[in-house]
Amino acid sequence: MKSGMRFLGLAIAVVVLGALSGVLYWSNHRKPSPDASVVNANAAPVILNDSPAAITTLTIKPKSEPAVTLVKAGADNWQITEPKAIAADQDSVTQLLGYISPLKAERVVADNVSNLGAFGLAQPAVELEITEKNHAAQKLLIGDDTPTGDSAYAMVEGDPRVFTMLSYDKTGLNKGLESLRDKRLMNLTLDKIHQIDLTHGGESLEFLHKGSDWQIEKPGPYRADPMAAGTLADTLSTTQMNLNQPTGEAADAAFARGSLVATVDVMGPAGKQTLEVKKDKDNYYAQSSYAQGIYQVDASLATELTKKLEDFRDKSVFDFRYNDPNEVDLQMEGQKPGGAAQSWDLARNGEDWWRAGKKMDADSCESLVSALRSLTATKFQPSGFTTPEITATVKSNGGARVEKVSIAKSGSQYLAKRDNEPTIYVLDASAVEGLEKAANGIHAAPAAKR
Repeated sequence: MKSGMRFLGLAIAVVVLGALSGVLYWSNHRKPSPDASVVNANAAPVILNDSPAAITTLTIKPKSEPAVTLVKAGADNWQITEPKAIAADQDSVTQLLGYISPLKAERVVADNVSNLGAFGLAQPAVELEITEKNHAAQKLLIGDDTPTGDSAYAMVEGDPRVFTMLSYDKTGLNKGLESLRDKRLMNLTLDKIHQIDLTHGGESLEFLHKGSDWQIEKPGPYRADPMAAGTLADTLSTTQMNLNQPTGEAADAAFARGSLVATVDVMGPAGKQTLEVKKDKDNYYAQSSYAQGIYQVDASLATELTKKLEDFRDKSVFDFRYNDPNEVDLQMEGQKPGGAAQSWDLARNGEDWWRAGKKMDADSCESLVSALRSLTATKFQPSGFTTPEITATVKSNGGARVEKVSIAKSGSQYLAKRDNEPTIYVLDASAVEGLEKAANGIHAAPAAKR
């Protein structure tokens, strides 16, 4: 009887164990319902999740600096209205907004705090007041750093919870006027500048931007060196005020007693902007029609604005530069008295060069192209060109650009003149001799092996 009872108990235990195993297997392997709410206890809580596109006003109040109020004036245009009305640095504002969309906490350190002073939140290190269209303003308070130093305490006014947030985020949000203002002296981007009028030392230069090229209109017209003119335009579009140096009355006084370095007018779609630069002792100061006030600027700006006409003129004889020419027609008078004239009429087809239907050695043709490309003026002169000894016509850009250059010997040097241009380029004799050598070195391509 006892044996039967033990067997019955064992059987019941086996059944119960099997049932529990089945429940455990079902629990571990069943998929949750799509409607089920799954909470991850380790997920970082979100302090703020405002949409940058919806924010209309943002006020930052650093503890030791005046509050800065930013107001959206257009889709991608922010203006500073307080503590004074000035332009905002749009990139800096965009970066700032990125910190609050969303702003994640590391953890919640307290659910219902009455003593804000314990976390530095009674007198926050920085406050942010954020207003979205058709919504009440939110105020973020950021307090002391945590004992470990890699986090800071934060809370949203009206929410009893205190969070910790990364110190990196605190630094990113703790921005004052100097960080958020537009520090450019002109707000024209490089691609929008179409004219520059530069005056310094009694010299006046006018640059026109035509397509992708620059031209010196006055005192020219002259071809402008694209690198030199482009650097001038880039300097004007990117130069910034030095806010680490004295501003206000000290800068005003230095500008008033300083000597004039240069004045420049820059024209773009929105009209003209003017910049005036003066030097006082070893420092340079600028006044701009775009940015209110007088500001110290780097000496490199003065260096750029005091370059001479010769610094901006294009000294390259040909414009095709590093574009592959389509055709080269070179005419050369006899190099010795009574010698016969020579001519080379070369056409490019892909990587191959042809002359009178005959394939030419590509390397020898490229040597001639390189010699033409490297013809560069050592200086310019107004007159003195005589009978040409060399005439070179180069077609590039699919034949859209045609450049004809004549070269004449003058004493120990050579003079070059572009067709329909008054400028005379003085060339080093070795450059022309190199051209002649390259021309005489052109030969047919080796016959293909059968």
